[in-house]
Order: sequence, then C-alpha cells, then structure tokens
Amino acid sequence: MATVPQFIPLPPLQGSARLWGTIALSLATFMNVLDSSIANVSLPAIAGDLGVSANQGTWVITSFGVANAIALPLTGWLSQRFGQVRLFVTSVLLFVLTSWLCGLAPNMTTLIVFRALQGFVAGPMIPLSQGLLLSSYPPALAGLAMALWSMTTLVAPVMGPLLGGWITDNIYWSWIFYINIPIGLLSAFMVWSIFRKRESMTHKLPIDGVGLGLLVLWVGALQLMLDKGKELDWFHSSMVVALAVVALVGFAFFIVWELTEEHPVVDLRLFARRNFWAGTLAISVGYGLFFGNVVLLPLWLQQYMGYPSTDAGMLLAPVGLFAIILSPIVGKNIGKIDPRYLASFAFVVFAIVLLMRSHFNTQADFATLMLPTLIQGIAMAFFFIPLTVIVLSGITPDKIPAASGLSNFARIVAGSFGTSIATTVWQDRAAMHHAQLTESVNAGNFAATQILAGLNSAGLTTEQALAQVNHLVDQQAYMLAVNDVFYASALIFMLLIPVVWLSRPKLNGGGADAAAGAH
Repeated sequence: MATVPQFIPLPPLQGSARLWGTIALSLATFMNVLDSSIANVSLPAIAGDLGVSANQGTWVITSFGVANAIALPLTGWLSQRFGQVRLFVTSVLLFVLTSWLCGLAPNMTTLIVFRALQGFVAGPMIPLSQGLLLSSYPPALAGLAMALWSMTTLVAPVMGPLLGGWITDNIYWSWIFYINIPIGLLSAFMVWSIFRKRESMTHKLPIDGVGLGLLVLWVGALQLMLDKGKELDWFHSSMVVALAVVALVGFAFFIVWELTEEHPVVDLRLFARRNFWAGTLAISVGYGLFFGNVVLLPLWLQQYMGYPSTDAGMLLAPVGLFAIILSPIVGKNIGKIDPRYLASFAFVVFAIVLLMRSHFNTQADFATLMLPTLIQGIAMAFFFIPLTVIVLSGITPDKIPAASGLSNFARIVAGSFGTSIATTVWQDRAAMHHAQLTESVNAGNFAATQILAGLNSAGLTTEQALAQVNHLVDQQAYMLAVNDVFYASALIFMLLIPVVWLSRPKLNGGGADAAAGAH
C-alpha cells in the first residue's frame, strides 16, 4: 500500500478571496439543503401530475435521503483518492446534471431513480464544504466560519417551502429542480477558480467494497419495506416479508463484517463510546421525528384543508427565523454551558410545539397553524449544536471525520425512515377514525339525518349527499389522525431527554470545533 504523504496545512485565504470562497461554498450548501425541503409542499402536485397517490409521492423525499446517507461514509475515501476540491466540484456538477434529469422525469419511477442518484452524488458536498471553509479561515475565526456555514443551512429550509410552493402554484413542479442548474454552475465555477490551487494531498486507500454493498443492501431493503408496507398490507405481503428478511440478514452480516474489517466503510467501534451512541441516538430519533412531521404537515394541509402549495409553504417557512437568530448565540456559549441542558431544552420545546399541533381542528386559522412553526425555530437552534458537541465529545481529532460522518449517516437515514413511518401511521389511524365516525352516520343519528336532509333539500341526490358526508368524515378522520401523530411524537421527544443524560460530555470550551461537524 502506498505511503500516506505528510499533510502540510495551507495558509488561510485573505481578503476578497475568502469572502468569495465563502459565498461559493455557501451557494452549494444552500442548493443541497434546499433540495431536502423544497419538494415537501410540491408532493401532492408531483403525485397528481405523475398519476400516483400522495403517499407514493413521499418516495421523492425518502429516495434522496437514503442515497444521500449511503454516500456520506464514502466521502473520506473519495476525498483522499481524488482530492477535496476535485471531489467537491465534481459532486456539484453531477448534482446539477441529476437535477436537470429530475425535472425531465416522465413518470414517478424515473423521478425516484434520478432523485436517488441526486442524493448519492450530493453526499460529499456538505462535509467537504465544511472542510474547505474551515481551511479558508485562521483557527481563531473557526467559530465565525461555522456560524456563517450554519446560517446557510438554516436559511435554506426557510426558503425551500416558500420557493417550492410558489413555483408549484405559478410555474410547474419541474422548476423546483431546474433552479439548481444556474446556482450549481456558478458555485462550481467559483470554487474551482478560488480553491483549485489549494487541492488536498491524494493517495490510494483500499475501499471496503463488501461493507459498502451490505450497507446499500440492508438500508435499501429496510426503506423499501417501510415505503411498500403501507401499500401491500405489511406482513400479509410476501414481498414485505422478503424485504424484512433481507434487511435483517444484511444488517447482521454488515455488523460482523465492519467489526472485523481493517478499513471499514463505517467505523462501528465508535459506538463503544457512551457519548457517541447516546448523542447519535438522540439526534437521529429527534431528527426523524422532526422531519417526518415536517413532511406530514403540508400533506395534510393541501389534501384535507384545501391549502394551495404557496400557503402551505408560508406556514412552514418561519421555522428558521428564531433558529437563524439564536444559533450564533448557542454556538458562542456552547463551551460554557452543559450541552445536555441545551439539548433537553430543545426536546421540551419540540414537545410543546407538537402538543400545540395535536389540538388542531378543521377550523384552525392561518395564525393558529403558524404559531407552533415559529416556536419550533427555538428548538432547532438548541438541537443540532449541543447534540453534535455531545456526539464528538472525547473523540480524538483523527477520529472526528469518521464520527461526524457516521452520526450524519444515522441522522439522515432516520429522517427518511421518519417520513415513511409518519405517513404510514397517519394513514392507518385515519382508516381507524374513518371507520369509527361512519358508525355514527345512520338513521338513528339525528345530526346525520339532519345533514342528509339539508343536502337533499339543496338539490343533491341521496348518492351525492352521502358522498358529501363521506368527504366531511374523511376530513375529520385525517385531522384526528394527524393529531395522533403529533401527540405521539411529543411523547417520544420527552422520552429522549433521559437518553441525553446518559452521556458524559467533557466541558472543555471546545464547542466551536465540535460544532464543525454539525448537520
């Protein structure tokens, strides 16, 4: 095996080069994070146009997330093999190409394939943007660099639903992908112009092909099982059973292989550290709950509350306002306050937000629906940074890239699983509530007979009147079901607080460095 060349740190960029370099890297990060949220409010339009159900439309989100997570562990190997700058620019250009293909997709199957490709090629962009940005600033300004980077990742989720909703209502859903083309090309040109002479050292390293194959197998099978289960009546389907067996066996072989491989694609030995496993569990489950509810809310608003995409986007957008204001303050003080207190506060606020949502009804006005979203931004500011500090606490610098990559992998996979689980539970609870509500629609129920008589007198036939009543029952059933999901999510957030306190983070003032692995 080739000898690893000695690494000589590059001097930081100066003046305008540093400014434009920061903008160039931020553009790519913005584009990447934007794509994880821009499709949320467009799902009903995409599903309707391509002739599938809105539930099948969630594959547009989950396929991107799973493929993106699988690519993350490869970033270290690829950057050492080809160089950080070359890999970053290539990743951005491939992202542009796959975005264009997503916009051209003629059917849902093709769109899902292109979205998976888009997620896979996007994998290296986030960690590499962090690395290149930190190398552009002197160590004394590392905190400022990460604060600027975090701003980008918080503005994008605000812009995503607004932009996605407006484009869907006023142009065509394909343009939520086409807008990546000019942003990506500009970013790639600027990054190559500024950073090409700052390329990292490259050397050949063995790739854990078996580990990667097993990773793709078990994660892919598990995600397919979660997405297809609701369509095929779960374990009454031989296909779902087969996917469950493949996922379980693949996961078992993956664990054994990675623990015995000299150069594993995922360093599972990190889970022997209490801070790492407790922090990763808390951030992954928390993110899965958050992301599942973020996808579910616009689906409910558009399908059963009659909201157009733009209005649904406006209701989701304020989530980043408090996060943008408070994140720099949290980052600045993270070394002075026990991060377990901050993370616990985040989970309490998330629980309060979801409890507020669990009391929504079909008469809720715009302000009532928006208030919890606004408050949720406070939770986001106290969520990522403290938990990332816990995850990386006590880990040696040489292990931080692997630890950050593995925790990010777990978080993103949990986000995809959370989406599938939230929509599945929503459908199942809605079917149960629908059955219970329809039992009341009979000749012995005074309210039901009055409504039917009123509809008949308005000129509707008996069949039309019953269809109208069924529509009202549907609306109520899905409202009660979404309340159930919100309430259950609030309880799980509260149960995560003891998990955080299982960790023992070291309070050494190194919060800015640890937070560099965030997101």
